[in-house]
Amino acid sequence: MNNERPDPDELLARVERNQAKGKRGRLKIFFGAAAGVGKTFAMLQAAHERRAENLDVVVGLAETHGRKETESLLDGFEIIPTRKINYKGKLLEEFDLDAALKRRPSIIVVDELAHSNISGARHPKRWQDIQELLDAGIDVYTAVNVQHLESLNDAIDQISGIKVRETVPDTVFEQADEIELIDLPPDELLLRLKEGKIYLPQQAQNAILNFFQKGNLIALRELALRQTANRVDAQMLDYREDNAIENVWQVSERILVCIGPNGLAERLVRAGKRLATSLRANWFVAYVETPQLQRLSSVKRDAVLRVLRLAEQLGAETVTLSAPDMSEAIIKFSRERNINKIVLGKPSRRGWKRWILGSVVDVLISRAHNINIYLLGSPKNQAEDDLKIASTLKTRTLPGLKQQIPARIRKRYLGYLWASVVTGVSTLVAWLLFNNLELANLVMVYLLGVVFVATRFGRGPSVLASILGVSLFDLLFVQPYFSFSVQDSEYLLTLIGMLIVGLVISNLMANVRSQAKVASVRERRAAVLYAMSRDLASSQTEEEIVRIAVKHMHSEFGSRNVILLPDAIGRIVYPNQDRISESYHGADLSVAQWVFEHNEAAGQGTHTLPGAEAVYFPVHDGNKVLGVLTLLPANLRRIFLPEQQKLLETLLRQTAQALTRIRVSEQAKSTQMQIEAERLRNALLSAISHDLRTPLATIVGSASTLLEDKGQLQPEDKSDLNRAILEEAVRMSNLINNILDMARLDAGVIKLNKQWHPVEEIIGTVLTGLQKHLHGRKVKVNLPSGMPLIFADSVLIEQVLVNLLENALRYTPPETTIDIHVEQLPSEVKIAIADQGPGLPKGRENHLFEKFYQARSEGPQSGVGLGLAICRAIIEAHGGIINARNKPEGGAIFTFSLPNDQPPPVLIEG
Repeated sequence: MNNERPDPDELLARVERNQAKGKRGRLKIFFGAAAGVGKTFAMLQAAHERRAENLDVVVGLAETHGRKETESLLDGFEIIPTRKINYKGKLLEEFDLDAALKRRPSIIVVDELAHSNISGARHPKRWQDIQELLDAGIDVYTAVNVQHLESLNDAIDQISGIKVRETVPDTVFEQADEIELIDLPPDELLLRLKEGKIYLPQQAQNAILNFFQKGNLIALRELALRQTANRVDAQMLDYREDNAIENVWQVSERILVCIGPNGLAERLVRAGKRLATSLRANWFVAYVETPQLQRLSSVKRDAVLRVLRLAEQLGAETVTLSAPDMSEAIIKFSRERNINKIVLGKPSRRGWKRWILGSVVDVLISRAHNINIYLLGSPKNQAEDDLKIASTLKTRTLPGLKQQIPARIRKRYLGYLWASVVTGVSTLVAWLLFNNLELANLVMVYLLGVVFVATRFGRGPSVLASILGVSLFDLLFVQPYFSFSVQDSEYLLTLIGMLIVGLVISNLMANVRSQAKVASVRERRAAVLYAMSRDLASSQTEEEIVRIAVKHMHSEFGSRNVILLPDAIGRIVYPNQDRISESYHGADLSVAQWVFEHNEAAGQGTHTLPGAEAVYFPVHDGNKVLGVLTLLPANLRRIFLPEQQKLLETLLRQTAQALTRIRVSEQAKSTQMQIEAERLRNALLSAISHDLRTPLATIVGSASTLLEDKGQLQPEDKSDLNRAILEEAVRMSNLINNILDMARLDAGVIKLNKQWHPVEEIIGTVLTGLQKHLHGRKVKVNLPSGMPLIFADSVLIEQVLVNLLENALRYTPPETTIDIHVEQLPSEVKIAIADQGPGLPKGRENHLFEKFYQARSEGPQSGVGLGLAICRAIIEAHGGIINARNKPEGGAIFTFSLPNDQPPPVLIEG
């Protein structure tokens, strides 16, 4: 029976993950090694099976490539029509995401996960379309080949000599709920290719000579099988974690090599590598740092660090575990990672020491069920070798590491000196209280001194304080005095008990002190991570991210640093504006370029270009290298100690994720702007083509009639035709002027010529100019007496009123009245134009002021849809607000306000 309580944080995280999965659609990927293995065929077959279960299944897009057997599987499915996009004069078809979201089926089939969308689509990549479908709670079936995975891009290029441009982030593949491998042997795939079942004959011949070579297909098949196996393995680990399964499952080989601060560590790592290679297994190298090991000298800590780095070079995943019990930490890690083989050295304790104190090996053998234990024997002269290694490590440490052994020795001796002083003070206090207290109470005085020494100086000095305390207590306070002999046997038990209690207290307080130190370090690291993540979350630009990262790196590692990013052609360059005081200005760009291209650390303290002044680390998000951190170390130990390396990797990962977020956001904004520009362009072309065609037809018809007249037209008819030509030419002129005005307003070219003007004069000018258009229409002006002057550009405000009145004339019956109402408020003037027409479409009031928007497009006077947009631009340029709404009694009312918080000028009569 397992009595261990589950971690509440892990339970909470598990519940949150399950809740998030419940709201999100399920993604199933049909995965293959190459085109033609049958992914689309299998996907449509699976869709038919779901449809037979009475599920709502539709096909969003399926690429059959002309294969008849695949096309036949589309029969019976509802197929969402594709979206037509005009791209460089050609109409191309794309998956219609909006139609799919509106249809909202249970399952949708969307082929070609790695496809790049045409410019003008909402997302640049199809996998982003699928992410939106999943977020909407729709299950998705899709397909992809192994060469499209981002992390394998370089490997595919090396195998086939072909650079794959369309890639999918590995996170999309890893987050899939189900992966189904569609496998086909290379010989069968080549046979299908020759039979024309994949490509047309000419294309098939080219494919055989290039990508579809048998060696390439074998390599691609192995990659696909490995990726699927890794995915299945990850699912197994997730299942074990979700169901709190602790027993190790013997499903795949996983090896854990446990090392310590001794000369056997390197031999263990090399033996683990040989075992992992022979079994083709994943392997880990773990170093468990107990409170005792935390007090190791810098020489031994450097030795452990060197072995861990050796393990990383040999391909192991290294971990540093902090725990009070080494055996418990190893067993817990083994269960979490489903380790089934543990490699460690034979126990160094022999005889009674091993029987009393125990050994890690004995505990693992008795408690690590379903795990095979491999013991590596040590040479007979291992102890002598350890001494030699310890002495040589003083000169074979990491390049640039400065030893501080003299300071540590002084601090240790100072602790022993304090132990002696405190014991002397305790003796003095006990001597003063000797006649007033029992001997048992005097023992407490010495124990208090032991607690003080253990708290401040650790185990060694506190043990010395315990021994000195017992000795002085026996010498001065137990008869016979000034002698170490004991007359009464009861006092002998007291002295033994006093010594044991003192030693126990020393050990406990030393462990508490060590654990408090570890907790303090962890708290500080957590605070560093939280502070950096909080600052990065609020960042808006790459420059701001770099500045935040450099500041936190300097604060944590005490080293000047700089983050170098690539330019448009992939060349590492310095930031454009580098005003950060913590920044490092001496980076070697050639070393940084090597790190960027190879995704490996280099520079001082590494095995690549160790002569460099600084250390260079790649900044990557798991899929792609985004930049290079160049760090000038003040102390290499602060960077290369295992716990510090983990912290540095986490900080770099946070920086990379922030950079990715900004770039994805900018890409989305750019795409949205392109979509908006395309929409406006299409709307402009549509509106202009319609609104120019009508007046041009009138002008052409009237002019041709006049030209062909042979004296048959009456003077009145000629006058009407000339008037029609003039009116339509004026209409075309107004249309072009509106477009030019809108362009100038958007570009900010128009400057306001604000002057003080009477409102009644502006309204009168507008009504006079529109007298011909009014045709006897009744216009009622409600203007309060004593209206003050307004500070505005009269020409532009007149344009606003003209546009609003023309809009009212266009959409209201001729017999209705148009009302103009002016209202003076404390800080603004409101002008409203109300009509008695059909009103505005419900829910569309806010869209009226958008460019090229038309509430109604019927009739020859529909307009281009810029009049109200121009009104809004003019009013907002004045600092005012314009809006529209329906009146309760019927009709629409347009209201705009102009700020009027300045007193008008005072005229002085002279």
